[in-house]
Amino acid sequence: MPSFTSLGGAGTVTGSKHLIQHGGTRIMVDCGLFQGLKNLRELNWQPLAVSPRELDAVVLTHAHLDHSGYLPRLVRDGFSGTVHASAATREVAALILRDSAFLQEKDAEFANRKGFSRHSPALPLYRAADAERAIRAIRAARWHQDIALPGGAQLLFRRAGHILGAASAQLDIGGQRFVFSGDLGRYNDPVMHDPEPVPRADVIVIESTYGDRRHEAADPVEALGEVIERTVQRGGTVLIPAFAVGRAQSLIHHLWQLRRAGRLRNVPVYLDSPMATSASELLHRFPDDHRLPAQDYEAACDAVTYVREVEQSKALSANPYPKVIISASGMATGGRVLHHIAAFAPDHGNTLLFSGFQAAGTRGRALLGGAREVKIHGRWIPVNADVAELPMLSAHADCDELMRWLSGFRERPRKVLIVHGEADASEALRVRIQRELGWDASVPLPGQEFVL
Repeated sequence: MPSFTSLGGAGTVTGSKHLIQHGGTRIMVDCGLFQGLKNLRELNWQPLAVSPRELDAVVLTHAHLDHSGYLPRLVRDGFSGTVHASAATREVAALILRDSAFLQEKDAEFANRKGFSRHSPALPLYRAADAERAIRAIRAARWHQDIALPGGAQLLFRRAGHILGAASAQLDIGGQRFVFSGDLGRYNDPVMHDPEPVPRADVIVIESTYGDRRHEAADPVEALGEVIERTVQRGGTVLIPAFAVGRAQSLIHHLWQLRRAGRLRNVPVYLDSPMATSASELLHRFPDDHRLPAQDYEAACDAVTYVREVEQSKALSANPYPKVIISASGMATGGRVLHHIAAFAPDHGNTLLFSGFQAAGTRGRALLGGAREVKIHGRWIPVNADVAELPMLSAHADCDELMRWLSGFRERPRKVLIVHGEADASEALRVRIQRELGWDASVPLPGQEFVL
C-alpha cells in the first residue's frame, strides 16, 4: 500500500515537501524552502529524511518559494529525475529560483563583507548554477492530461487559482488516488480563475493557511484606496511588501481600477522588483491562465513605473514625495523591500501595508504584531510608520472557501490530511471537516507516516 509522509509544511505554512512511497517508487509533491522562524530556516540545511538520489520524480503544484525553493538544493544533493509542473509554473519557477539563488549569494557576500554572520564564511544554500540545473529538470504539463510517472503512477493537473500556473495535483499510485490541493485561490477573484472541483479521491491532502479565518467581505479596491489616500494626504509613502508573483499583479490591477475611477491620479506607483516585472510579462504569454482581457492588463501594467536597476531602487528610497511602492518579498524576509523598510519605517507619515499571509518568525508577522523596531542587515530599525493589513487582498482561500472546494468531491474520501498551516488553523479545519462533512481527517506531524 502507498504511504504518505510530510517532510515539510506540517505544522507550518512553509517548506512544503510531501513524500509518497509505494514499493520502490518515491515521489515528492512540492519541494519548498522553510522561511520565518530560525529553527525552521535551519531545517533547510539539514539532510532530508530520504536521499534526493532515491527520489524518482517531483510534482510541483505552483512556483512560490515555500513550494519550489528547495529544488536547487535537491538537485545539488543528487536528484536527477524530472520535476512535473504546469507550463506557467515552469516559467514562474524559473524566475523565482534564479532570484532566490541570486539573493542567497548576495546575502552571503553582504554578510561576509559586513561581518554580521555567525558563520565564517557565510555560504548560500545554493548557487545560480544549481538553480539553472533545477530549471532544466522541470517538464511542462498540460491541464487535464494524464502524465505517466515512474512505478506506474499517473499524474493530472487542474487549476487551483492562487497564482499563475497554480494547480491541484491528482496522483494515482498503488491503486489509490491522492489529490493534493496545493495552495487554493479565491473564488470570484478578479484576476485568477476559480479553483477547479475534483470529483473523487481516496486521500485528500489539503492546505490550511486560513483554516481558522474568514476574509473580510469589504471591497479590496476601496480599502486599498482609502489607505493610500490617507497616507498621501499627510505627505507619506505607502510601501507594500508583496509576493512578486500573484499579489504584485493583483495590486497593479486594483491600483489601475482606482485610477480609472478618477482616484490616485497624481500618485505615482512603482513596482520595485525585477522578478515581479518579469512575472507581469507572463500574463501576456499565458492568457488562458487568468481572467483579465488583454486590454485591461496592458493598461494596468502601463500605469506603473518599473524599477529594475539597483541605483533606481536606492533613489526611490531617498525620494521624499508621496507615492506607492510595491516591492518583494511579501513577508519582508529579503530582497529590495528591506532597504525600503529601513528608509520608510522610521517616519510617522508613511504606511507599511501588508496584503498576504505573514508566517511566524517573519518581519511581516512581527510588524503586524506591533513591533516597534525590526532588525535588517544587522541593524535595528525603529518603526514609527503606520502598519496596516488588508487581508481581503490575500490570494489564499479562507476557511469557507476551503470547505467549498472540498464540497466538490462527489464521493467520501477514505482520509483527509491537513497540511500547510499553523497548528491552530489546521486543527480548526480538521474539526470543521469532521463536524460538517463527517470525513476522517488528521493533521500530520513532521515525519509522521500514514500507510493508506
